[in-house]
Amino acid sequence: MSIISLTTDFGDLYPAAMKAVILGINPEVQIVDITHSIKQGGIREGAFALYSLILYFSAKSVHLGIVDPGVGTSRRALALKAGREGEEQFFVGPDNGLMIPAARRLGNMEVYEITNKEIMLKSGISATFHGRDIFAPVGARLSKGMPIEAVGHKVSDFVDLDFENFGIDGSFLVGEVVFADSFGNVITNIPEDAVLKFRNFGSQVEVNGRKISFVRTYGFVGKEEALALIGSHGFLEIAVNKGSAALQFGLKSGSPVAIRVL
Repeated sequence: MSIISLTTDFGDLYPAAMKAVILGINPEVQIVDITHSIKQGGIREGAFALYSLILYFSAKSVHLGIVDPGVGTSRRALALKAGREGEEQFFVGPDNGLMIPAARRLGNMEVYEITNKEIMLKSGISATFHGRDIFAPVGARLSKGMPIEAVGHKVSDFVDLDFENFGIDGSFLVGEVVFADSFGNVITNIPEDAVLKFRNFGSQVEVNGRKISFVRTYGFVGKEEALALIGSHGFLEIAVNKGSAALQFGLKSGSPVAIRVL
């Protein structure tokens, strides 16, 4: 059975319209909701959500990523193929960088502009809901085996996005928040290997001027005590045991983070 995943900032109602279109084209597909709770226009958050889960999906999965503040403008619609031969996965969404980190993580990325109107919704294209009218029907057809070349022509000048714009400045690791989850845990773009070059578990670090323990998991500190750890996604995470680091530290997606090695 083929799989289509959905990552959006839609909240309620609108994902159902996309699912109806998808199932009307491919009633056998399995739809997986990654999240519909990305903050409105949170392209980097949506990109991280997809990036963090992409390795767990099977070959031929199709991922629709719709966090699209530019809907209805001149921004392009894209379809991507990525992964080793025979294990490719597909991505469909706007040309704003949302899908690029996940596709690049799989390797062998190819990017196509969607221009073939024959594979879009037959009833017409709304200026405000390309998720339903373009991305859902294209994704559904890819899940049925349509060659990606059928969507349009290959492009190389797509909007890029990555999570690697962290730096090392003396005793500081400098990065940014890329995601704050529903527990209030704050995920940075500072990767595990960069942290472990300077610090071992059981030591302390200073986060934006505040000293906290660097440990393996939440239960190694007391209730409502702050900590730093390497999350399951492989990046440095700031958390509060049974509390919210986002609230306690005043951090949100895009906030700068300076980690001082003590």
